[in-house]
Amino acid sequence: MRSFLTALLLLAAALLPHYTTHAEDWPQFRGLHRDGISHETCLPNTFPPAGLKVRWRQPVGWGLTTPLVVDGCVYVMDAQLRQPAAKERVLCFDETTGALLWEDAFAVSYPAWAFVHGNGVGPCATPVVEGGKIYATGSSGEVHCLDAKSGAPIWRRDLGKDYTVRPLECRASPLIEGSLLIVPAYGKPCATLVALDKATGKEVWKALDEGVASSSPVIIQAGGVRQLILWTAASVTSLDPATGTLYWTLPMITSSNDSIATPVIEGNRLLISGLMLELSTSAPAAKVLWPKNLVGMQRILSHTSTPVLQGGHIYAARSSGEFVCLDAATGRELWEIKNITKLRNGSSIHLIPNGDTLYLFTDQGDLIHARITPAEYTEYSRTHIIAPTTPFMGPKMAWTPPSIANGHLFARNDQELICLSLKDDP
Repeated sequence: MRSFLTALLLLAAALLPHYTTHAEDWPQFRGLHRDGISHETCLPNTFPPAGLKVRWRQPVGWGLTTPLVVDGCVYVMDAQLRQPAAKERVLCFDETTGALLWEDAFAVSYPAWAFVHGNGVGPCATPVVEGGKIYATGSSGEVHCLDAKSGAPIWRRDLGKDYTVRPLECRASPLIEGSLLIVPAYGKPCATLVALDKATGKEVWKALDEGVASSSPVIIQAGGVRQLILWTAASVTSLDPATGTLYWTLPMITSSNDSIATPVIEGNRLLISGLMLELSTSAPAAKVLWPKNLVGMQRILSHTSTPVLQGGHIYAARSSGEFVCLDAATGRELWEIKNITKLRNGSSIHLIPNGDTLYLFTDQGDLIHARITPAEYTEYSRTHIIAPTTPFMGPKMAWTPPSIANGHLFARNDQELICLSLKDDP
C-alpha cells in the first residue's frame, strides 16, 4: 500500500506545472561555458508592457567589460579619468540590492587622446571569477588576483614591466585553463599570450609575436587534444594550452577593429566571424571551408558581435546592422532581417541563446526576445533597457554585451550598471 501511495504522489508531482527558474551564474566573458548561452528556464516569452522591472542601478564609469554574476556578487571594471590622472577599478556589488561591497582601484597611465570619451573607453577585458578569486586584466597589462568576497589583493603582476605592452591594447578577455590564467597581453617580444600560474602570478609560458586584436581566446576539444584558439591581427592560431606549443596557424591579416568576434565551434566546424574552418578529427589541424576569397570584407560578418553556430546554421549580425541566417556548410544566406537595429556602420547585435529562443541586445540599448529557425525569425517582444552612451562617429552606442543570471539581466554603459528582472516575480 505504501509503495502504491508513493507512486501516486510521484505521478501527481510529475503532472504539476513547474515554475522554478533554473539559476546559473555568469562567471566569465560569454557565460559559464564561454559560449554565450544562457541555461535559465521558465523565462516568459514576452516582456511586460511597461518594460522590465529595474531591481537596482548603480553609477559606473567608462569601460566595456561585461557584468559578471557569481555567488551573490556582481562585478564590472571601469575607468575614472580626470586628466592627467587616470585609474581603473574592479567593482563588486551585492546581487540582490546593488549595494557597493568593495572596489579595487589602481593608477594607470593613459595617453592624452584616451581622455576623450569614445577614444579610450576604459578597460575592455572582462575578468573571470573562479574558486573564490577574481582575475582582472587592466587595459595596459596589469593583472590582478583579488579575493572575490572582500577585494583583498592576493597577487598582482604588471606585464608591462617584463614586456612592451602598449596602453589600452589589452582588450581580449583572459581565461582559466586548469592551474593557468591565460592572458592576451599582446606584449613584445613574443608575449601575445602569457600563461600565469593562477595561484601565484608566476609566468609559465608565453607565445606568439603578433599584432593586437580584440577577439577573446577559447579552449576547444578537437583532433584528440585540447586546443587554445586565438584570432589575432595576423592569424588564427591553435596552441597547446598547457605549454603554448603551436599546433597550427592560418596566416590572415585583420585590423584590430574587425577582429572582435569570439571563435565558436559546433562539431568539427570552427567559425571565426565569417570564416568557416573544418577541424580534423584525427589530429590538431584545420582547413578553410569558406569563403574562397579571404579578404577582410568577405570573411567579417560583424565588427562588434559574435555569431551563433547552431544546428548547422549561423545566426549573426552584419557590420551594417542586418541580422541574417546562413547555411553553415556553404555560407549561403537563407534570410535577412533589417529592423533589429539601425542600419549604420558600427551597428551591434549581441546574441544570447536560451533554449529554443534567443535574446538580442542592440547598440541602441534594446532587448529583443525571439525565436529563430533556418526558415524564419519570429519576434516575441522588444523593450528598451539602457541608454547608449559611447560616442561613435556622431551617434552614441551601447556596445557592451549583457549577462543573464538567476532570472535577471545585467547590463552596463559608461554611466551605470543595472539589474532587471526577466521573470514575473514579486
